[in-house]
Amino acid sequence: MSKHQKHIKLARRNNGVYATNEIVFLGVKCSIITNLVQKIAKNNQKASKIAYLDASHNDEIQAPNFDTFTFHHSGNLDANYQTSLNPYNSRIQLSQYDLVCINGNHYQGEKQVLILDNDKEASVLKRLDQLSNIQFVVKMNDDSKYFDFLIEKFPTIQNLNCYMIDEIDAISAHINRLIEEVIPPVQALILTGGKSTRMGTDKALLEYHGLSQQDFLFNQLSKIFISYKVEKGVYLSVRNDQKIDDKPTISDKFLNLGPFGAICSAFQKNPNVAWFVLATDLPFVDDEIINLLLKHRNPKKIATAIKGKNNDFPEPLITIWEPKAYPILLNYLSQGYSCPRKVLINSDVEIVEVDTHYIQNINTPEEYQKAKQELNT
Repeated sequence: MSKHQKHIKLARRNNGVYATNEIVFLGVKCSIITNLVQKIAKNNQKASKIAYLDASHNDEIQAPNFDTFTFHHSGNLDANYQTSLNPYNSRIQLSQYDLVCINGNHYQGEKQVLILDNDKEASVLKRLDQLSNIQFVVKMNDDSKYFDFLIEKFPTIQNLNCYMIDEIDAISAHINRLIEEVIPPVQALILTGGKSTRMGTDKALLEYHGLSQQDFLFNQLSKIFISYKVEKGVYLSVRNDQKIDDKPTISDKFLNLGPFGAICSAFQKNPNVAWFVLATDLPFVDDEIINLLLKHRNPKKIATAIKGKNNDFPEPLITIWEPKAYPILLNYLSQGYSCPRKVLINSDVEIVEVDTHYIQNINTPEEYQKAKQELNT
């Protein structure tokens, strides 16, 4: 008799305690930690989105009776929540950040930066169990020492990179490298599950280059994506009734939602990679366009999308969707919207402009014949 499974087993996002990528700063008083994080965030603001998790030091603040959201025209949002901090909610609230810096005097985290201050030896000893994955060390001054209990627990701690507290550029650069180390790899999703109503035949099986478009794109993308060193880096998105035996596939789990459902199904299969989504009805997309999109990928944004120079809106079906886009897609779905372009238009995305000719959709037999003739000549 098989064991009953209460919940379906889903692939989970790689997370720390509170966020996907988190670093705890500890070893000194809170004001020094806050000041250091502010300087790091300012230095790295163009390359990444950084958040700071801290505890309030005002004992007189009362819990609000209701949540408040105060927007300022400059873009600032002052939000006060009635809810308390817990890892499950924080991973959703902090999912849009490339790094969350944490005040280690109040909270723990997956990775740590240890700041050495001789006056805080007792404080570090108190939090010794929190130190499990030290990334580098910062000294408050030249006389700051490695405490004996640190060397006993971490015999190689003195081999780690060590900076002075005022070496902000060097510290920021190291933090940026830590962010880059966990930038998600890219996998490709070729959309082959459409019903091709206007074409009257499966658009994925049409031939523009001597073989079916789905086979052509699979071969084309496989050659490009081999450098990303991800196993089975290219997938075909298929309906549940489609059978493709010779290529990796992702069956649609979000039914009757078209490309939106295909993108969400890909993230459900693997929420830890960015998905390069490409439709089969874009026969003029070539290696140059694909490499251009990859070259300009911006993991800081939720997506990097192609836009025709004469078009008003980006093309969601030749777009790199970052893992941070997944909760946003699900939020739109919860409101009754299943248009991926609507998500792009209303979100923070990187736009790559190309000649509109390269991204024209082919939807009818007449358009197919015209496009095939143009490609052949």
